[in-house]
Amino acid sequence: MSDAAKPWDAALVRQWLESRFDAAKLDQAAADRRGYDAQDDYDKAAAEEWVCRTLKADLCVNDQAALAARVKQLIAQDEYRTTGIYDDVRFERNVRGTLRKIAKMTKSNSGFDNRLRYQ
Repeated sequence: MSDAAKPWDAALVRQWLESRFDAAKLDQAAADRRGYDAQDDYDKAAAEEWVCRTLKADLCVNDQAALAARVKQLIAQDEYRTTGIYDDVRFERNVRGTLRKIAKMTKSNSGFDNRLRYQ
């Protein structure tokens, strides 16, 4: 319950998005080196990178309600344009999964302080 009373910290959210963006890029490179067997991992990392890049460039991060609305809008989007992925359906499923994770974190205003590479 103490997390709900915690004020929104836009700088912390930006740091979390930046750290997840960097981790996703590293995960993509590692999956790319592993080859065919790691295509699932590559698409998952590419999805997380896309979400973080999209949100960190947006001003909605400054306000909790605006971020929640933007995430909801992105979840409702029909397709997500990107290049270099292996399976469009898998990529879109992972994008929506990452967006749902961020939506839960935004609603509860918790989890943004966890900037570990593997979550």
